[in-house]
Amino acid sequence: MRGTIEKLFAVQLAKISDIDLRRKVVDVWADAAKQGGWAAEELTQIPFTLLTETHGVNLIQHTVAVTEGAIGLAEAIESTYETPFKVKMDWLVAGGLLHDVGKLLENEYVDGEYRKSYSGKCARHPISGAILAAKADLPEEIINIIGCHAKEGDGRPQRIETVLIHQADFATFNPMVMLSKGLLIT
Repeated sequence: MRGTIEKLFAVQLAKISDIDLRRKVVDVWADAAKQGGWAAEELTQIPFTLLTETHGVNLIQHTVAVTEGAIGLAEAIESTYETPFKVKMDWLVAGGLLHDVGKLLENEYVDGEYRKSYSGKCARHPISGAILAAKADLPEEIINIIGCHAKEGDGRPQRIETVLIHQADFATFNPMVMLSKGLLIT
């Protein structure tokens, strides 16, 4: 499983300079896949959301898009003006790669369809993902990214990396919802 995860996220993992952090990111994905009962070859088949039509976008593609989008936002901000904060790129990339890892517990594939699992009914993916990250002894700042990247983070203190992951996540999710509702102008 580790080898598959390392291949799927090779470009993004290479952007994490801290080797221990890079290893822990892969560990969390491998642990989540094992707990969720997913085989390596299934990872690229899981839809990135069950809330709307995904038009074939899978969880891995979404994770890469969110991570790269957040990196792009950070680079645009830092290259354009002086900020009163500093983006920790290792944390940003790790958080991007892990923001939806809890979906491996939240979702399941049964009788030819993806659906919310019992685990997912008990805790949404930001919560289960944060628990997985804490179990792997990741920094609290990365746990903040995972746990607060969605509605669970509304009104809560957040790292700048959390804000960037949140924005990149919703920039990939909202157009799909709007398209399904006939609200996206194409």
